[in-house]
Amino acid sequence: MPLFSGRCYSLARLDGITAVITGCNTGIGKETALDFYKRGARVLMACRDLTKANSAKEDIVKSSGNIDGCGDLVVVKLDLLSLSSVRECAKYILNTEPKINLLINNAGVMMCPKGKTEDGFEIQLGTNHLAHFLLTLLLFPRIANSKPARIVNVSSTAHERGYIDFNDIHFEQRNYSPFQAYAQSKLANVLFTKELAKKIQENNIDGVNVYSLHPGVISTELGRHFATSHPIIQLILKPFRWFMKTPEMGAQTTIYCAVDEKCAEENGLYYKDCVAVEAAKEALNLETAEKFWNLSEKLVGFVNWNPSTADNKM
Repeated sequence: MPLFSGRCYSLARLDGITAVITGCNTGIGKETALDFYKRGARVLMACRDLTKANSAKEDIVKSSGNIDGCGDLVVVKLDLLSLSSVRECAKYILNTEPKINLLINNAGVMMCPKGKTEDGFEIQLGTNHLAHFLLTLLLFPRIANSKPARIVNVSSTAHERGYIDFNDIHFEQRNYSPFQAYAQSKLANVLFTKELAKKIQENNIDGVNVYSLHPGVISTELGRHFATSHPIIQLILKPFRWFMKTPEMGAQTTIYCAVDEKCAEENGLYYKDCVAVEAAKEALNLETAEKFWNLSEKLVGFVNWNPSTADNKM
């Protein structure tokens, strides 16, 4: 049990609220979906494996204990390794959901072997950032029309070790490092949050807030590649698993950013244990954030996006 773990104590209900959560068939995403469901939200579970997602849906219903006031759970297909799948998912959501109040960009991969997405992106950057970047831009007009609304990007303290190599963002020239690729993708999450908040403010859009966060060191399936590629380190760290957070504890900061009243007017900040803290210096570099945003637009084929005039380009 960690010596300190923040907890969201808000009792806010989410009746009438629609939430989209990526990668919520396991881990902190599943715990987030459970929490929202118990608060009365309509939860869209956007997952790659529909069999696992439907099993998770059944588990969530059972875990709720059939308490009064639960919401709805809807499983939606989303493969973050494919921008085509991201566009299809966004199209489906926009055709079926009149509002989107919460977007939780939760899904991710961690320190996996070198690989590429369907679109040729380094797999961790493509999954953890670029796919969520495109999904957010596509859904943003509906989000902006569903105010108050919040967008929550799950990052990691690993962003502190990251840097954006604009000359070799997909590790095509430099030696591939699973950790450095992961750190770059998590830095991307924070930079994305900063720049999106800036664009929202510059376009005088009220009622839409965006957050990034570190959920903590959690014992989940996310570290399965790390266990395979670093068995010796895993053996050394095994005694410390007792100090890792459970998925339920790890979901608390995500839930806090999504529902808590105290951060309702905060925008573009980075959180840890349900408290806003200062992100790494590189994550606060506004020039880097803007440059990386422009590159991300180019990579996903959504150039010159403007939040005040954005349409749903597919």
